[in-house]
Amino acid sequence: MLVTGRKFPAFSLKDARGAKAALKDLAGSWAVIYFYSKIHTSGCSLEAHEFDALLPEFGKLGAAVVGVSPDTADALCKASDKNSYSLRLLSDPEHKLLESAGVWQMKKLYGKEHMGVVRTTALVDPAGKVRKIWSKVKPSGHAKAVLEALKEALADAGGPS
Repeated sequence: MLVTGRKFPAFSLKDARGAKAALKDLAGSWAVIYFYSKIHTSGCSLEAHEFDALLPEFGKLGAAVVGVSPDTADALCKASDKNSYSLRLLSDPEHKLLESAGVWQMKKLYGKEHMGVVRTTALVDPAGKVRKIWSKVKPSGHAKAVLEALKEALADAGGPS
């Protein structure tokens, strides 16, 4: 479960290109890790486009942005190629990180219950601790709000602004 002030759960997942990605790879840097349900849905695509568009701004501040979904690496690769994403998308079809982060939950859609991802974002500091959590995220404008929160966190920590 994600809790502000606690360590982000360790993970090792494949990205859209099949390369391994782990929390330890992000050590020493700020990271934005966002969880979404399916890459080809309108809301998830909007969120990915917005984070991808702001990726240079996050990079200037020394922060990595990573998206995590239950999609297969192949589905993520196709979406990345189609949309020319620079954004790193991670595949968690077995729900290991999704469950340990507490974002794999019972959801209701059109009166039917099913398990799925509750759209959530975590801002993780260089020590691997969760600094801020956004739950039940609305995609439009979310990436910009996360960028502003990162700037505030860096100012509080005396880092780049």
